[in-house]
Formats: sequence, structure tokens, C-alpha cells
Amino acid sequence: MSERAMTADDERLRIALWQCEPRPGAPGENLDRLDAAAADAARRGADLIVTPEMVVPGYDIGAVRARELADPPDGPIADRVRVIAARHRIAVLYGCAELDPDGSVYNAIRLVDAEGIGSATHHKTHLFGDLDRRMVASGSARPPVVEVAGWRFGLLTCYEVEFPELVRSLALRGADVVCVPTANMIEYDVVQDVLVRARAVESQVFVAYANYCGSENELIYGGRSEIVAPTGDVIAVADRAPDLVVAELDRATLVESRRRFPYLEDRLPDLYT
Repeated sequence: MSERAMTADDERLRIALWQCEPRPGAPGENLDRLDAAAADAARRGADLIVTPEMVVPGYDIGAVRARELADPPDGPIADRVRVIAARHRIAVLYGCAELDPDGSVYNAIRLVDAEGIGSATHHKTHLFGDLDRRMVASGSARPPVVEVAGWRFGLLTCYEVEFPELVRSLALRGADVVCVPTANMIEYDVVQDVLVRARAVESQVFVAYANYCGSENELIYGGRSEIVAPTGDVIAVADRAPDLVVAELDRATLVESRRRFPYLEDRLPDLYT
């Protein structure tokens, strides 16, 4: 984390969640759509836009197509998103398939800051069912915590937020906000109804959860992207349709909530193993 002093601008942060229908196998079209969404979010004062999981290639595309559409760490997709972020002066957290130098393909999320500089990449570690396991390799590195716009972001992908240990570990490493690109199906609405809100309260972080809507092959996505405060209050939520929801996060809310619910401070970790 940077050692610079906080400024008044650091006390508030505006996050946009881009809830969209998937366009599988159409990375060019999806990057054009991301460009338009980023421009809209920037006009609305957002500091960061969060996309769904694997938004560039599509999620349910299979192993062969995932490999064909996988982008190297400094590949053309990364270059295009850096241009988008810098042009609109907005940080972008987006999902893609990533081709590792060792030949592995990962379900990746990448954070690019408002100057177009790549800040972090996370490879999904907790794979969901056969769909994930047949398509990509499992990441092995712990999820990153990175500073953008004076706030500390922890990065998770979809299924990972359903594991309280992962969110708690990010909070203990200094995360203020946990951002979650996801591809959650409509039959798992309990994640938005219960788990995302529980994660926010029990680990005392904001959680920004960006989902698909519509359908892709046999999958029907649930939408209902949401931003939840550490108090458990839902401060922004989409319905089932495409949307761009924007909410302002206030550091004072985080500080006061952590005072009221001192779970991080009162932990007794020696009892939990």
C-alpha cells in the first residue's frame, strides 16, 4: 500500500457494475461493448467499472474455444482494455481467458487503473463444477489486494466469494472493498440474497458483485448485481435485465461499521484451527 496521506477525494469512491448479456465467442464485439459501458460509467462519475466473469470471450465456451480466445498477459485484449481505461479515465476490472507462458489457460480477472496501467491479475482458484474444470486450469496464487484511487481492493471470481475464508483473508490483508466478477445462474439467487451480504458483514468490507443476465447455451443467468456495505445494507442493485448500476462508497461508513462490528479486531484465530 502506498504511504501517501489520504485526501478528501479518497474518502468516497464510485463503483459501476456492468450487468450485461453474454456474447460468447465474440471478443471484438465484447470489447466494443466494454468501451461504451466504460464511457457511460465515467460520465456518471465512476472511479471503477466491474464486469462479469469472462466477459471478453464469454463464459460457457468450452476448453477448445477458451484456448483459442485466451489472451497472453500482455496480449491484444490487455492492450485494448488499457486504452479504454486511459481514454475514459476510469479503472476497469474485467474477466477474460488468459494464456500462461507455460501453456495453461486460466479464468482470469485483470485490474487496469485509470491511467491504463495494469495493476493486478487473479486466476480463479476455486473452480465451479465440470464446466470450469474441463475448460481452465485452477489458479494457485492467493487473491491479490491492490490500491486504486486511495482504496484497497481485494479481487475474487464468482464461486470464490462463497468461501468465507477467502473474503476474510482479503480483509485481514487490508481490503476495503472486495470486487467479484461473476457468472451466477438464476437457480443460485441465494448467493446474492444471503452469501454476498454475509461476506460483507462478517469480514467488514464493501462487496461489489457484477453478474451476467440473459442466457448462454443452457445457462440462464440471474443478474441482480449488487454492491453491499459492511453494514449489510444493499446500496445498489440491478434487476434481471442489462443495466449499469453506480453507487458511492463512503469511507466513514466503513470506519463506523468496523467500530460497531469489531469482528476483525476480536478474532481469536488460535481457536479456529
